[in-house]
Amino acid sequence: MYGKNAWEKYDEAQLKEVMDLAEDYKKFITDAKIEREVVVESVKALEEAGYKPFAYGTKYAAGDKVYFVNKKKNVVAFKIGTAPITKGLRVLGAHIDSPRLDVKQNPLYESSNICFLDTHYYGGIKKYQWTATPLAIHGVVCKKDGTCVNVAIGEDDNDPIVGINELLIHLSATQLQKPGSNVVEGEDLDLTMGSRPTKKGEKDSVKETVLAILKEKYGMEEEDFLSAELEVVPAGKARDFGLDRSMVAGYGHDDKCCAYSSLRALLDIDETPEYTSCVALVDKEEVGSNGASGAHSRFFENCIAELVEATGEPLSRLKDALSNSYMLSSDVSACYDPLYAYTMETRNACYIGNGVVFNKYTGARGKSGCNDANAEMIGWIRRVMDDANVNFQTAELGKVDQGGGGTIAYILGNLNMNVIDAGMGVLNMHAPMEVISKADFYEAYKAYQAFLTAKF
Repeated sequence: MYGKNAWEKYDEAQLKEVMDLAEDYKKFITDAKIEREVVVESVKALEEAGYKPFAYGTKYAAGDKVYFVNKKKNVVAFKIGTAPITKGLRVLGAHIDSPRLDVKQNPLYESSNICFLDTHYYGGIKKYQWTATPLAIHGVVCKKDGTCVNVAIGEDDNDPIVGINELLIHLSATQLQKPGSNVVEGEDLDLTMGSRPTKKGEKDSVKETVLAILKEKYGMEEEDFLSAELEVVPAGKARDFGLDRSMVAGYGHDDKCCAYSSLRALLDIDETPEYTSCVALVDKEEVGSNGASGAHSRFFENCIAELVEATGEPLSRLKDALSNSYMLSSDVSACYDPLYAYTMETRNACYIGNGVVFNKYTGARGKSGCNDANAEMIGWIRRVMDDANVNFQTAELGKVDQGGGGTIAYILGNLNMNVIDAGMGVLNMHAPMEVISKADFYEAYKAYQAFLTAKF
């Protein structure tokens, strides 16, 4: 159903499904705030559903379920269909990184009896939104001997939290004259880590206190920051939002809401699909999708190449598998907010509660950097959605010259796949607290299932 509010169609049984799925998702984004954690949770779910790591040299057939992991930051899972893989795949692709702060390699310093941790922001953020809010540190510390220690500070109820200081309003006359982009400078996004000295009067004694705590809990020395990947994210659990509990507030809906709903759609397929079903979860989208774990990596293409051969087809048919494939780039869209109506063109915006969102194109200004889906694919998608009774809507990312953004869609389009963006509308996108509709989440999940299992 196009452009209709999804809540209006639910009976009591469906309403329970909507709410139950949202509870599962809330737990997921609470437990998996960074890409490494998403991979761990995803692999756990895949293996519980009978998926196994791809075994080189093994021959695979319809109904087999396999997955690949890359650099502990990508997961690609396949349920092999009855049709030859060269007939194409049905792919759901989402990213699992979110805007955040990254800890620098030489980060720890003391000034005026306060120990700070220096950071570098990752992705597009409004820097002032990250001050005076509870923050946590997640990640891994890898030592010279090859051992790695997982770090999580600020999530357990007994943990302390950290945060970034903000200037009091009483002394903000100069600060408030600055443009919003400079109210807080990037180099000022430093975490307050402690204020208690180890020994009276000694230089850097507060820093030594903090280092002693890190040594005791994680066995790390100051030099170990050189080979650490530590990410600063909002502390706390995802929560119901709104008195009617119709929404979910949490960190990282962009793009974990699409990653989780895509994964669940795959896991909840009981039958063997006609076309091989695939979910690809990638990293680095927020900074251009580059590097070994981003969508520009050859890893995804190599996974399909391995499956082409493992299902008995010659590797020369890889190009057929790719060009015959259909993909939903499972990524979020900007939800219409009447408080900021000047940014949107109302006839081509998505609205909270109206279901999964299809973006024919993203990009900026003159569609720069976009994937522009063809009309034939959109016609096919409309038929699939209507046959599955899925509420859907279409949108673009704001007014033409207001700004813009992109997804991984064009990257897979470059492999000659048929690709369109499909996700959920988000309020507060890229803020430490984002908001989505439970109905939109459920409709996206149903849309992804319908896409993977469509018989035509």
